[in-house]
Amino acid sequence: MFARVKKSGNNEYLQIVENRKIAGKVVQRVVSTVGRLDRLRAKGEIETLVRSLSRFSEKVLLVLSGKSEVAAETRKIGPALIFERLWQELGIAKVLRQLLNGRLYSFNVERAIFLTVLHRLLVSGSDRFCNQWRRDYVIDGAEELELHQLYRAMAFLGEEVLDQAQATPFSPRCSKDLVEEALFARNRNLFSSLDLVFFDTTSIYFEGQGGAELGRKGFSKDHRPDLNQMIVGVVLDDQGMPLCCEMWPGNTTDVKTLVPVLERIRNRFHVVNSCLVADRGMISQETLNVLEDPASTTPYLLRVRMRQLKEVREEVLARAGRFQEVTPVGTSTKDPSPLKVKEVWLGEKRYIVCLNPKQAVKDAADHEAILEALRDKLIKNPKGLVGNKGYRKYLKIQRGSVTINMAKVKQESRFDGKWVLQTNTKLPAATVALKYKELWQVEQAFRDIKTMFETRPVFHKCTETIRGHVFCSFLALMLRKELYRRLEAHGHSFEWADIKQDLKALQETIVEDDGKRLAVRSQCLGTCGKVFQSVGVAIPPTIREI
Repeated sequence: MFARVKKSGNNEYLQIVENRKIAGKVVQRVVSTVGRLDRLRAKGEIETLVRSLSRFSEKVLLVLSGKSEVAAETRKIGPALIFERLWQELGIAKVLRQLLNGRLYSFNVERAIFLTVLHRLLVSGSDRFCNQWRRDYVIDGAEELELHQLYRAMAFLGEEVLDQAQATPFSPRCSKDLVEEALFARNRNLFSSLDLVFFDTTSIYFEGQGGAELGRKGFSKDHRPDLNQMIVGVVLDDQGMPLCCEMWPGNTTDVKTLVPVLERIRNRFHVVNSCLVADRGMISQETLNVLEDPASTTPYLLRVRMRQLKEVREEVLARAGRFQEVTPVGTSTKDPSPLKVKEVWLGEKRYIVCLNPKQAVKDAADHEAILEALRDKLIKNPKGLVGNKGYRKYLKIQRGSVTINMAKVKQESRFDGKWVLQTNTKLPAATVALKYKELWQVEQAFRDIKTMFETRPVFHKCTETIRGHVFCSFLALMLRKELYRRLEAHGHSFEWADIKQDLKALQETIVEDDGKRLAVRSQCLGTCGKVFQSVGVAIPPTIREI
């Protein structure tokens, strides 16, 4: 059945018509002539009739302007759909439920932790704000959670466990350690063999005291020496996957943490051999002396600061010797710009000098661009260059004159395209260079860490809740890296800001009228569809009945 308009003379009539099949032919039969179309419109009787008919349909909700009392609510659905799937498939939910088995919590702790982790992924911030933020999102099982329950969930993650066999004086074993170890055991096929361990630290300052154990004043990477802080160390495998995180008081130095942490990792994850790969800037000379001690069993591979170490700047880079071309296994031998390395020994110290010709050309072009800009500015406003950090190192300032320091320019050119590694391993120079090159794959992960661990403001007063608060940032990093891994497997490379924006743009509007509720989904924009495909999540239907 359907409606049609029949014209008769100067008038139009609205009719209800039925299609019937008679003797193999479709024949139309007028069921009813409702009336003249102009009169029906004038009296609003068409809307009344259609609305009356819609009551008998289970799949139709009719909204008539000016004649309906409609309730509508719009919330974001994209982020939870994607990260809930990753949360489940990585086994985080299952591990948490196993650890919570027998604990008599009156609320769903696993859901509270997932809510907090999702908040870290999208906006970060305090748990107090998280409790307000969730209003705009559809998150299964999080509707009834209250703020004090989020705090209790954080305390569960950060509470100390009875078995402290692998604890250190500055880092006790907590529930979060059990989560990390269980996840590693469950997903070990996704992780590397841990022949390489990448380690980095950052600091987080507190708005308050920072708990009884963690909040201490120390060297602040945030340039806030006036506030108490804590140190967070993150360990990654050679694929850039997060392995574990460590938390120490803000005045802890690397000489106290690095070696004990490596030993602790070996015990926790049953690693026989591992090589520490890190930036020399995060390791003090005191720690390096410990690593170089003949009694030490820790192999390391560090990138040194060429400009700051005199022996590297003046001796290692000046040492004569031919560079050897390095070709990674499985790559073309016709690389127009292959990596080149050479080995330099200074006494017992072993250095590997690496040269990337392509990068060297780029660095030289950058220097020339700076010189061109300097020459132009020296003519217009030479005194204005003195306060510019980017230009100042290339200037020679004498009484009454500012000129370009060509000796400094020549000295800087010696560093073009080069970096220097220091190692105590017996690996060939080419292998050392390639191993360190793997760090480039995880440098983005370290940048992610800096973003993910921007968990301020931290208002928690208890050490346990602070640990849980920070550990949720670590879980958020795990989800983000797993998402990137799946996107890469499908040939996609998207900016994190675009992914977040497009997932948040996927919304669902719940329309309710006269006892009926329908959900209407918005369009998939930008990267959204490819993200759903890569993770293996079906996009919800455009319209569905609730």
